[in-house]
Parts: sequence; structure tokens; C-alpha cells
Amino acid sequence: MKTSRRILLAGLAGLVVTPTALAAATPAPVADDTTVAEEHFARMIAAAHAPDVTCERQAERYADAHWPEYVVAARAVLNARA
Repeated sequence: MKTSRRILLAGLAGLVVTPTALAAATPAPVADDTTVAEEHFARMIAAAHAPDVTCERQAERYADAHWPEYVVAARAVLNARA
């Protein structure tokens, strides 16, 4: 559990640029070339950035809709840990 918290916090700390600016600066990644780990981590980051994080259902829906925008950040964190 401690390791997953560290990964999540590292990912959130790595997002110095706002997600919309990051998405505008880089092309949208194709969901077909993402790994399962990248998708899972991107969904966690997206859920943490949901407008209403206190509502689990809303955070989950936000993550389902917006996780491709966070794949670049997820890759950067996972590659840094490798």
C-alpha cells in the first residue's frame, strides 16, 4: 500500500503543468498503444483531478472520460521509476 501511495503522489507531484495545458501542448495519445499499467495509472491521476473528488461515482466517471489526457503524465512517472 505504501508503494502505491508513493507512485500516486509522485505522479501528482510531477504534474506541475495543468492537465489542459499539458494536453494542448502534446498530441492526444492513441489509447491502443498504452499498456495496462499506464492506463490504470492515468485513470488514478484523472480521478484525483476530478472536479468533485469527494463523490466517488463522479470521480470514476471523470476518470473514464478523461484518462487518455493523463497518459503522458503516467508514462513519465512510470519511466522515471524504471
